[in-house]
Amino acid sequence: MCYLKVLIVDDDGLIRDSLKMILDLEEDIEVIATAKNGKESIDLALKLCPDVILMDIRMPEMDGVEATKVIKDKYQHAKILILTTFKEQSYIAKAIKSGANGYILKSQRSEDIVDAVRSIYKGGNSILDSDVIDNLKGMLKEEKSDFTLDQNLSHREIEILELVAEGLSNKEIADILHLSPGTVRNYITSLLDKLSLRDRTQLAIYYLKN
Repeated sequence: MCYLKVLIVDDDGLIRDSLKMILDLEEDIEVIATAKNGKESIDLALKLCPDVILMDIRMPEMDGVEATKVIKDKYQHAKILILTTFKEQSYIAKAIKSGANGYILKSQRSEDIVDAVRSIYKGGNSILDSDVIDNLKGMLKEEKSDFTLDQNLSHREIEILELVAEGLSNKEIADILHLSPGTVRNYITSLLDKLSLRDRTQLAIYYLKN
């Protein structure tokens, strides 16, 4: 069997052990190493090439945001899932902009964390906490003017992408742009297809990263 290889990074030994126990119970997942700070995680990531890295944010020597940035620069295929207690906008923004593929809270159920690891591995993005999603939407509104157009997207698609990222429904977008809800739905389907994304939350993450 081909295992999904995971590296756990957290300065709390109890949390490292708990996460390892939870993930090792899954038949398709193997925790290949643990690290207690960002500096250790870089060395292990480059040496072991894990499929997914579970990364805490606040750690001694080097925090998870900086470690994520370094790992992504040196090991582009790394899939990094931030697992933390912090839901503030500043932490989310720094993590996503550093290249993290997802951001979830330690308060999530064990099965949700496992599902998020699998989602990240398969190429998805994971933001599971409703408060984190709300904060993400707030950031998107604040940073709207800095968005860079993707050369493969039309002006109308960019408009709809921005509004989806702000959390508006198809009907609300249709009212703003004077389109039918069906037309908006078709645009969103086209966006998901062009960008190889799965859902509206992934569109929001794409918007923030770009």
